[in-house]
Amino acid sequence: MSSSEAKAAAAAVDAGNSQEDTVANISLDHITEGKNERGIPATKFLDDIELFAASFNPPASPELLIGAYSDLYSKFKAYEQQLSQKRATYQEKLPEIEKSITLVRHLKEKKEAGESGLVTRYNLADTIYSKAEVDCSQGIVNLWLGANVMLEYTYDEALELLTSKQSVAKKDFKEVTEDLTFTRNQIITSEVNISRIYNWDVRRKREANLAGSS
Repeated sequence: MSSSEAKAAAAAVDAGNSQEDTVANISLDHITEGKNERGIPATKFLDDIELFAASFNPPASPELLIGAYSDLYSKFKAYEQQLSQKRATYQEKLPEIEKSITLVRHLKEKKEAGESGLVTRYNLADTIYSKAEVDCSQGIVNLWLGANVMLEYTYDEALELLTSKQSVAKKDFKEVTEDLTFTRNQIITSEVNISRIYNWDVRRKREANLAGSS
């Protein structure tokens, strides 16, 4: 959408504020069609704007239509930001879970091999590490569960919990990624509709002026 069209669309929204009673007649169902698997509505593409405007009683004005789709666009943009933040969280969370699973498996292998312990390094702060001796003979690890909660698990219990969390996180990450792509497509469709409504209104006014001057 060009800057001139965006300004015109914004002006149209302001003009539409004086028609609040009529705006209420354009519900979400009017400008969307269907939903994805998680219930996110799909923006309706306006193939015939004149026919769509005439489907309301009284017929919807261009300002009203632009206002409705601008509101929908804003909602999708806000949801896009939420999904982007969720996706970034999972991108950080998944590697941490995988690292924990690898570590517990390594400790379990050491215990099964009859080794009583191992020497490793742990992170104290950025670029600062210290040596630590880990006792493998007990077969016990402590896992952070969040909210300052740490619980003790056997190696097998820890692996079961971590692999379960990994499966859920991978599933959620996949769904969030799909929803983010879907939402961005709806944003594009909303922008296209706003531009097409604006251009349709310009053509309609131009034709009316030509007809009046002839």
